[in-house]
Amino acid sequence: MKRKKHILITFILFVSALRLNADYRSDIYNAFISNDMGRWKKTIDLMNLEKNKPNEFILELINYQYGYIGWCLGNDREKEAEQYITLAEKNIKTLDSQSYKPSYTNSYKSAFYGFKIGLNAIKAPFYGPKSIRYAEMAIEADTSNPFGYIQYANCRYYMPEVFGGSKEEGIEYYIKALRLMESKAEAKAGDWNYLNLLAIIGNAYREKGDNNTAQVYYEKALAAEPGFKWIKDDLYPEIIKQTQ
Repeated sequence: MKRKKHILITFILFVSALRLNADYRSDIYNAFISNDMGRWKKTIDLMNLEKNKPNEFILELINYQYGYIGWCLGNDREKEAEQYITLAEKNIKTLDSQSYKPSYTNSYKSAFYGFKIGLNAIKAPFYGPKSIRYAEMAIEADTSNPFGYIQYANCRYYMPEVFGGSKEEGIEYYIKALRLMESKAEAKAGDWNYLNLLAIIGNAYREKGDNNTAQVYYEKALAAEPGFKWIKDDLYPEIIKQTQ
């Protein structure tokens, strides 16, 4: 009887954790499509306060911290970005101590070294190779993980050509990551990462002057989420003006 009771309690806790994750995931997704970063910050702060966080929960929190840090860097909030990098790296150490999904943790290590370059470009010669290596390690650990390819794409896309960077190669890896996401329908449903990747690819094509292809990716994002404010109100109207 005690064993059955223990199994029931474990099952209830598991179901509760799934429900909690789903609630937070919905909050982040809605914050992303509506460009409500105050709501995003509140959500990750609440998640960080949760006690006895399962590994899956921690990994999801790192993903949301990663998204918020990127936004901070794009909006001149460097001090805040540094604070959340520190929090996220602590969460990565927790997962590393249990060898949990190294492909994903290495992806985020790669991303955070890239963010650190954004905070201090002088350290690019030191952080750049680390960012590349962790992205490579992420891919080596799991070739089906799109995040490894996204980070490797970032490395190739933003690295100066004199050091081996290539925007064309970066786009190729972004598209590879996209195909991996789209091969798992459940992975892209209600996922801010999927919409963000479509926007990244659209912006990359726009930067190279291929507005028609950029428009295709923006329209693909709007087809997936008509309420995606960043594309609906900003990127798409601009590209329509430029292609007319």
